[in-house]
Amino acid sequence: MTVLSWIPHYRNHGIEVSIDDFGTGFSALSYLKQFDIDYLKIDRSFISEITVDESDKALTEAIIVMAHKLGIKTIAEGVETRAQHDMLRLFGCDYAQGFWYSRPVPASAFETILGRTQTEDGSFFFHRA
Repeated sequence: MTVLSWIPHYRNHGIEVSIDDFGTGFSALSYLKQFDIDYLKIDRSFISEITVDESDKALTEAIIVMAHKLGIKTIAEGVETRAQHDMLRLFGCDYAQGFWYSRPVPASAFETILGRTQTEDGSFFFHRA
């Protein structure tokens, strides 16, 4: 079976699908038509200079807008500063990950962090650990 043929099977079992490192390597725009995906993970190479490089800034904002117009949520990889975090929120990025929020931690510490950031409705909010 091909990857494409497995996606409906995953969806039927409640598994959501993402494209990792979007904007680099093998993650092409054609995948957005070819695969029924839930998330685009924006590669850290765009995020690292987003506050100083106009091209990275424009491309990141364009990826977020495009994804939202297609009904796809976005995740920024490699957020390391408050300025990056703020800019991504301004652009409407749905989720982010990176050292700004937390360094890698053991599972028990992760559970503690989740407990501090979970809201009453069960969702989580942007928060620096």
